[in-house]
Amino acid sequence: MKLNSAQVKQALTQFEAQAIPDNHPAVPQLNNLFGDHTFFLNGSGLSVVESDEGTGAKGAVVNLAHWSSDDRTSLTPHDPEPTGEVVILEPTH
Repeated sequence: MKLNSAQVKQALTQFEAQAIPDNHPAVPQLNNLFGDHTFFLNGSGLSVVESDEGTGAKGAVVNLAHWSSDDRTSLTPHDPEPTGEVVILEPTH
């Protein structure tokens, strides 16, 4: 799922990660491997947020690649693994 800037900001208040900017040189390769998403890096590796089947107001965090070494300089892709984390993408008023 491709998130807009407000959704990225909202998601990052709910799970610890860094969003990879769309202009990062790795994004085209990530898009080729995993599809058009907003990508996040954290201690577990590379993740995306997948929209719920309904309104898109919330999404599940899905891990796509784990760090391949302790220095966290390269990733090893694997089958998508739901993390169990759910983020609310639309702010509540």
